[in-house]
Amino acid sequence: MAISAYLKWLRQRVGHALVLMPAVTAVIVDDEGRILLAEDIGTGWWTLPGGSIDPGERPADALVREMREELGVDVEPTAVLGVFGGPELVIEYRNGDRVEYVTTVFACRIAAGDPMADGEEVARFRFIVPGDHERMRVAPWARHVLARIDLGASEARFDPPLSSGLP
Repeated sequence: MAISAYLKWLRQRVGHALVLMPAVTAVIVDDEGRILLAEDIGTGWWTLPGGSIDPGERPADALVREMREELGVDVEPTAVLGVFGGPELVIEYRNGDRVEYVTTVFACRIAAGDPMADGEEVARFRFIVPGDHERMRVAPWARHVLARIDLGASEARFDPPLSSGLP
């Protein structure tokens, strides 16, 4: 599903104006330690798979739903790797819609199924060795997230405040 009923309803009211949207991002790691990247069918950019959280939906449930929709797999979220938002996560779509995502990034593993691009949002996918994305056409927001997460960290990551407010 490219756009949820909620977002469709919201767009009818605000047009193309900037919308702040909660989202989830999956860092799917295979048994070899490689990360799954998906090629966005609309832009051709490689990204981390994910999507928006619907009203009343828990982030982990949104993650599981999005992976079923986009890749046809059941995933098991194993950790929160980070929470990211701000100007690096502002996206303007071809139709002029502007969204600023605040995304919870989950480490996860495939619990059932074999990944298959849905042909609606994902054109294809591939597993890459961490760091190989540097040579790929990766969406700026995904590049930002990939540069900040640490699969071995014991705590979630985030961009620090620009100003602490302290003298």
